[in-house]
Amino acid sequence: MSLDNYYLLGRSGLRVSRFALGTMTFGNSGIRGIGGSWGSDEATARAIFDQYIGVGGNFIDTADSYAGGLSETLVGKFVAEAGLRDRVVITTKFSNSMEPGNPNAGGNGRKNMMRAVDASLQRLKTDYIDLFLLHTWDRMTPVEEMMRTFDDLVRSGKIRYAGLSDVPGWYAARAQTWAEAHALTPPISLQLPYSLVERSIEREFVPLAQTLGLGITAWSPLAMGLLSGKYRSGAAGKGRLSLDASGGGLGLFSERNARIVATLEKVSREIGREMAQVALNWAATQPGIAALIIGASQPEQLAANLAALDFTIPAELSDGLESASAIEPVYPYTLFASDYQAGILNAGVAVGDKPRGYSSETFLPKVSNYTFGQAKPKD
Repeated sequence: MSLDNYYLLGRSGLRVSRFALGTMTFGNSGIRGIGGSWGSDEATARAIFDQYIGVGGNFIDTADSYAGGLSETLVGKFVAEAGLRDRVVITTKFSNSMEPGNPNAGGNGRKNMMRAVDASLQRLKTDYIDLFLLHTWDRMTPVEEMMRTFDDLVRSGKIRYAGLSDVPGWYAARAQTWAEAHALTPPISLQLPYSLVERSIEREFVPLAQTLGLGITAWSPLAMGLLSGKYRSGAAGKGRLSLDASGGGLGLFSERNARIVATLEKVSREIGREMAQVALNWAATQPGIAALIIGASQPEQLAANLAALDFTIPAELSDGLESASAIEPVYPYTLFASDYQAGILNAGVAVGDKPRGYSSETFLPKVSNYTFGQAKPKD
């Protein structure tokens, strides 16, 4: 499956590649809130960008806070110089403060949203943003204010679509239903962490996204490099994993994760593929996942990751990965799984699957006979 097979993102007509190019590494200014200076310089970033575009990729992910704004600047420069603005889908994000001491230069209030979109447009050298995302829940802005502002930005032509990143499930559900109830621009995507190591979104977010028409774009599908096989517990981490060297930072070097990496390594050997490729392939083919956001510090790394769509993991090996990385059920799902509870709910009567043609898919809007999330032919 190459990157020039495009898929609809959520319940929309926007067509994107299955792998989005993550540009958090673009620029040498460091990443605000993470620290360090482990980004790619301009020449390397350009080579990575050109390589991604060259294989048909059209989905670019950045944010105003990446490398202090330098990531957006480089993306805008590369797109403009290549004359690709109408071909690529640019996603950027707001929320993180870019101006210490100014309480309204961050968060998700209307004032900051208006400020942030204008600043991003200037850095990106464009007059519109394809997908504008709330970057992080600020725990204070009413969802109604945020959704009304998204709608105003769409109506003004400054953005084409809206989405959410790193918010609670109830907040995403409130945003979507509020938009539907008041005929406002609805979010079309959720950006969330997802990988063999981090599967907690399967409990609430995946069914929420499937029910309400939101495409999930997964960040850190390699768990910050852990699933590449390059790092082991006790070894000195690099990049973001350096925060975990003491065992306290990100908590990636756990007993559970060691088991996952060992199983991944076994599968990798059996099918003759790199561990990172197997991990990306697994994540990209899970229910509800519209696209993976993959980054790279060197073109060679990107080339290897892009090959993750070129094969299928045998069912028995995929089952092994599923078992090794399974998450523990939590309330209320532990209650529903009980045979006793099922007996109470169903009055002791056996209840089977719904007959063919009677399922939630019946109620999903279709475009040219393709339900959202399914492949669309290239135009």
